[in-house]
Amino acid sequence: MKRNSKRLTETIGQILLWLVLITALLIFSIPFIFMITNSFEEFSYVLPYPPKLLPTQLNFDAYAHILHMDIFPTAVKNSIINTSLAVVLSVLVSTLSAYGFARISFPGRDKIFAIYLFTLMMPGFLNIIPQFLVLKGITLPGLSNGLVGTRAGLILIYVATNVCGHTFFLRNFFRSLPDSLSESVVMDGGGHRDIFFRVMLPLSTPAIGTMAIFAFQGFWEEYFTAKVLVGANESMITFPLLLQRLNGQYATRWEWVFAASLLALIPVVSLFILFQKKLVVGGLTQGAVKG
Repeated sequence: MKRNSKRLTETIGQILLWLVLITALLIFSIPFIFMITNSFEEFSYVLPYPPKLLPTQLNFDAYAHILHMDIFPTAVKNSIINTSLAVVLSVLVSTLSAYGFARISFPGRDKIFAIYLFTLMMPGFLNIIPQFLVLKGITLPGLSNGLVGTRAGLILIYVATNVCGHTFFLRNFFRSLPDSLSESVVMDGGGHRDIFFRVMLPLSTPAIGTMAIFAFQGFWEEYFTAKVLVGANESMITFPLLLQRLNGQYATRWEWVFAASLLALIPVVSLFILFQKKLVVGGLTQGAVKG
């Protein structure tokens, strides 16, 4: 009797949990559904009232307008190049930095890492003026404003401002790996290079992949830094800057904004769908070392 009562209680609890989750899903999905629905409509610079959650037509004129904009190929190309290079460089620097903080003892390690953590607490907009001045002060032949307005300057800032957070993420993962793995490499005559490339890097692939996906999303959607550093250079426009241009000073064609926003989501959503099974999972090192 008690067993049946316990099962009934657990079943009711599961049903209530699913009802709460489904309700939350529906609530948080409404703005996204509204955006999709109204990307097929045609507005005279005014959103419909009351809002429409079901499309009255399937008009692809907004998507055609965005795809045929003269600046669209340039924006997509710049976003792809900037994001790809920033992710690769950020992952490279962060993995090496995280391994150093996790596995190598050196003077001032904890204090330096505390400085890393402090930088994570600083709002990004407070750093934009120093970053601008630093890039402007980097004088190179043929560049009157330094690295301001250049791809190299934007990628440099992207990597530099994200290394600390990525290092913090990977350092905890490296520290969770058994010390016996490193000791076995040392006993075979290997050094830190062998430990990193033969042990740490293969085992941390899921963590690095997870970090890379979130880094891709952050770099792809970044607007503020790009606006300040390369916004004046028409050839360096990115997709978020293109989205901002669709907002008129006095009126906005919202179907264009919705269509462009959905197009911008395609790469990020595709990555999550393709690599959702490759995200960080537990138990990767179980059985890696014999007892």
